[in-house]
Amino acid sequence: MNKLMISVVAVLAMPIGTAYAIDHPPTKEGLWLVRIQTIGNPGGKKSENTMKVCRDHASDKAGEAVMRNMKGCTISNESLSGNVYSLAMHCAIAGTVIDSKAATTFQSDAAVHSESHVSYTPAMNGETDQTMISDQTYLGSCPAGMKPGIVH
Repeated sequence: MNKLMISVVAVLAMPIGTAYAIDHPPTKEGLWLVRIQTIGNPGGKKSENTMKVCRDHASDKAGEAVMRNMKGCTISNESLSGNVYSLAMHCAIAGTVIDSKAATTFQSDAAVHSESHVSYTPAMNGETDQTMISDQTYLGSCPAGMKPGIVH
């Protein structure tokens, strides 16, 4: 599994509007703008990406199921303190150990901020670790024809 796929799964599986093992503040269904900044090491390589995602609680639950059932991965810690959901995962995939820690802050039912740190042993695609910062903002209803779970 490549690093980009792991990163995308991590962002899209971040809690937003579904029932998880730990209930968190509810969020709105509809169109969300997701801004992602990643910093890869060594070298502090920065990249930014923006996408729009049509979400409903069922598609969020499906994304969470992908994360929870990823072969070779286990959740080592999960908690909710106030409006901050924290998750730590350990994965062994294709000879690489991937350890991740994430904190998601529910600022409101229409705004979510997430920060995660992932380490790779041995390095994956030349990176030993990566920090990802994601800001998710509710925009309104999904456009006609855009189904939940679809990323643009």
